[in-house]
Amino acid sequence: MKIWEKGIPVDAKIEQFTIGQDRELDLYLAKFDVLASKAQANMLAGVGILTAEENQQLQQGLTELGEQVEAGTFTIEDEFEDVHSKIESYLTEKFGDAGKKIHTARSRNDQVLTAIQLFLKDYTERAAAKIVQLAEVMLQKAEAHKTDLLPGYTHFQAAMPSSFGLWFSAYAEHLLLDLALFEAAHTVADQNPLGSGAGFGSSFPINRQQTTQELGFGNMAVSSVGAQMLRGKTEKTLAFAVAGCAATLAKMSYDLVLYNSQDLAFVELPAAFTTGSSIMPHKKNPDVFELIRARCNALQALPNTITLTISNLPGGYHRDFQILKELLFEPMTQFLDILDIVLFALPQLCIKPNLLAQDKYDGVFSVENINQLIQTGTPFREAYQQVGRAVNEGTYVPHKEFQTTHLGSVHNLGLEEIEAKLTRVRRGSKVLGRE
Repeated sequence: MKIWEKGIPVDAKIEQFTIGQDRELDLYLAKFDVLASKAQANMLAGVGILTAEENQQLQQGLTELGEQVEAGTFTIEDEFEDVHSKIESYLTEKFGDAGKKIHTARSRNDQVLTAIQLFLKDYTERAAAKIVQLAEVMLQKAEAHKTDLLPGYTHFQAAMPSSFGLWFSAYAEHLLLDLALFEAAHTVADQNPLGSGAGFGSSFPINRQQTTQELGFGNMAVSSVGAQMLRGKTEKTLAFAVAGCAATLAKMSYDLVLYNSQDLAFVELPAAFTTGSSIMPHKKNPDVFELIRARCNALQALPNTITLTISNLPGGYHRDFQILKELLFEPMTQFLDILDIVLFALPQLCIKPNLLAQDKYDGVFSVENINQLIQTGTPFREAYQQVGRAVNEGTYVPHKEFQTTHLGSVHNLGLEEIEAKLTRVRRGSKVLGRE
């Protein structure tokens, strides 16, 4: 059954190709198409196109379908083209003419688009909540380890003293920047296209404000032509948000893979979080962070993949948009899984103490030697050259008192400010509204 059927058969091979993976991927949209259809029926009853009895029947049938979706028993059989035809067929078989009327004043274009807008809006809220949770874990770890020093690296060379407080808080702050991308994606998804039809509106006296309010959209996509142009824009904006946060998590994972190595040994994963070698019994491999890194690197390709798929399309609906579900839906799930595993693994990370007590890191205190000379009246350039000569001549003695005298003033003073940022984000965010 197809909601565009006119009794003209379609070649079976063409049909199989054009349907593609819709039956499987539309399971992501089933909940939201049910919600949108409920709002559609209520609106049609409100303007007199449906009777109260017909609307009651449709609401009952849609509630039944929603319960099937929640229970995981909802299926889209091969006889249906997609979730939309399955839902309409169910309602028609059960309630006759009432089911046949639900598609009045809408097109499959705005029906699909509305379900996708709702789905992606819901996704941004779920992902954002996990990102905030991860930022909170980072800040907790930063506070717990703010006095644990580690060597800061540039060019893969030990450079200056740093701390785990700085390392964890840096990633917490960047997660808040990533959250801004999800805020933008939420804004684009929070536009109601229902009632825009095939892109040219409807001659029926529909009430788009009613469906906007019932579906919880913050805004109505006013122009029916513009509403159709959301398809692709919403997916691409979300892809940029996922890619942005994935870049942060990939960098974090790379750090931890390095820090877990025997050569650096800054951190240690519990044995239960590592894998081994088939011939080297001493190996404890940080596969979890290597896989996070690889998956996050792959996720960063999403915006480009989507752009290449739809970049040459004019306004209006085109079947090319169907491919966006294949490109985006599974990676969206992968991203949530990545956030979950990071939230699970990161609190178990063990931090090695007294790292800078090792002689090989004496050089990282050279700047403090310079600063000590400056405080006695030596100009910076002379102090720099004096310490540099000492390093080259082998007479350099590190100013290791830094560990106790300057740790609090140089490092970790940003924790309260970053926590204040998080508070401001919470207060001003719409994507975190469900919290």
